[in-house]
Amino acid sequence: MRFDLPLEQLHTYRPAITEPQDFDSFWANTLAEARAFNTPVTITPVDTPLALLDVYDIVFPGFGGHPVHAWYLLPKDCEGELTTVITYNGYGGGRGLPHERLEWVNAGYAYLFMDTRGQGSGWGSGGATADPVGSGPSTPGFMTQGIESPETYYYRRVYTDAVRLIDAARNLDNVDASRIIVSGSSQGGGLAIAAAGLSDSVIAALPDVPFLQHFGRAVGLTNEYPYQEVVTYLSVHRDRVGQSFETLNYFDGLHFAARAAMPALFSTGLHDGVCPPSTVFASRNAWAGDADIEVYPFNQHEGGRDHHWLRQCEWLRERGLDA
Repeated sequence: MRFDLPLEQLHTYRPAITEPQDFDSFWANTLAEARAFNTPVTITPVDTPLALLDVYDIVFPGFGGHPVHAWYLLPKDCEGELTTVITYNGYGGGRGLPHERLEWVNAGYAYLFMDTRGQGSGWGSGGATADPVGSGPSTPGFMTQGIESPETYYYRRVYTDAVRLIDAARNLDNVDASRIIVSGSSQGGGLAIAAAGLSDSVIAALPDVPFLQHFGRAVGLTNEYPYQEVVTYLSVHRDRVGQSFETLNYFDGLHFAARAAMPALFSTGLHDGVCPPSTVFASRNAWAGDADIEVYPFNQHEGGRDHHWLRQCEWLRERGLDA
């Protein structure tokens, strides 16, 4: 059922959320530390049955210089630089297998799909990237790992990985560094928003039913996981409510959206109990650049799925960002 604000209110929903005073310096320092690791990117050809594509396993230095994997797919025998799409994955999934990632490369784009550190065993075909950093007591899942402080929080590492993949992509031979698009669904949509707000090398963003937005409302509004991980944690650690939300405030998509000046196409489902529509609209309405949104009135967290990919292609073509 629809449980959130009416659509006309969603279009104007702008919550007043005070960001941390040191938000910009926190992230500038975080990225500077990560960029100080000059480990070279490795690009390894992968033998697959995909006769029309070239497939590579890329390993790039993420947070702490830790090795992070990504698939890199190109049209066969590609020459020259291509408009490039980077995709981040949904919660719990890994990068899977190359033949699961064919849409954008078959549309003519260079394509990168990032593995999410420590994830890849919840669904799908698996991942290849470890998270070598431990954490204090946490609820099963990733939402409360290291939540004691912004410095130790799990998503500090993942957001940094997302930006470092953009850094790595800019130096690949077949990537047009001036035409990089970030995309993703659910957690991947949240990572796309963070990457767009933190990198000056993104020309467009495609956050689909994004997670990690407007934590204060999401955690209190939905009974669905992964936001419920925070509820479970705080139901046990009753004395950590204030500190936990102070930490989460450094990772709220609203603040990154307010720094993202490129055009964006969001999506939401009005029956979405995982990423409530008001949390999606909050970030869309905070977006610094032009931001459109596709609303799927009778859909849940799947949103528009394959129909929405067609809309994304059309939207990019309208802006001269086709392959």
